[in-house]
Amino acid sequence: MWNKKTVIVLGALTFGSTAMAEENNDDVQDMSDPLAVYTQAGAGYTDKGLNLKMGQTYDTGSDTTMGMNIIEVKGIAGEAIGWNGEARENNDDSIDSLRFRNFSVDLTNGRGAQVDVDWNFDNNQGSASYSFIQALPKMGPVSLYPLAGLGLAAGESYDAEDQGAQQAQDRYDLHGSFYVAGLYSKIEITDKIWINYNPMYLGTISGSEEYKNNAYGTDNDAILTHEAAISYQLTKRANLRYFANWTEDTHYSDGDHRIEFNYQF
Repeated sequence: MWNKKTVIVLGALTFGSTAMAEENNDDVQDMSDPLAVYTQAGAGYTDKGLNLKMGQTYDTGSDTTMGMNIIEVKGIAGEAIGWNGEARENNDDSIDSLRFRNFSVDLTNGRGAQVDVDWNFDNNQGSASYSFIQALPKMGPVSLYPLAGLGLAAGESYDAEDQGAQQAQDRYDLHGSFYVAGLYSKIEITDKIWINYNPMYLGTISGSEEYKNNAYGTDNDAILTHEAAISYQLTKRANLRYFANWTEDTHYSDGDHRIEFNYQF
């Protein structure tokens, strides 16, 4: 049974149990727990530039729910400071993308909900999705959180006939709808080191023929994505994390990589 001591943090997408900050301003939440809620700030050094993140908890108006908002700005100064030589040739110093997430959790059953909105300024394409997350009973050092949801994709019109390349037009379209099914997971190595692995499977449901057939690459209407992270707790309020993101069509070494520092207020 979840109670007021159960909290959710999804800076890296986490739900967990510890005392609420409102009960004691000196309380520090467990930053390794993939379902906990606290106010935080973070910065990531990536192969495509600098990422900035801010998370803020809020009062849901209910004793049985908790929530937080997180805003991320990605790809700042990619040409100047991105570490990947090949990637830097294609980088610029403007912002690559903006992401907003809202999280809420029902403390009585460990069920969370997530709104995820993402916009890419390089290709003027974006998406918005709503999904449910369910915390399962812990199994030794392993914690699992299955996820399922639906979303919409929108952006500048594109023509998939030209080798799948997106062609900017003078209007924005609602391309279609998609589903997402996946899993957040946490594996405890020590009290200061943990690993996350978060696979997600996305596929189109409806929309234009171009979108349904080519949403995830030429002739790809579905895709399996991977995210892996290894984290080290520097202090009770600070941690250092290494992330890698890749897909079934992208080798790990060609994916996105970042080193991220997070601080809890």
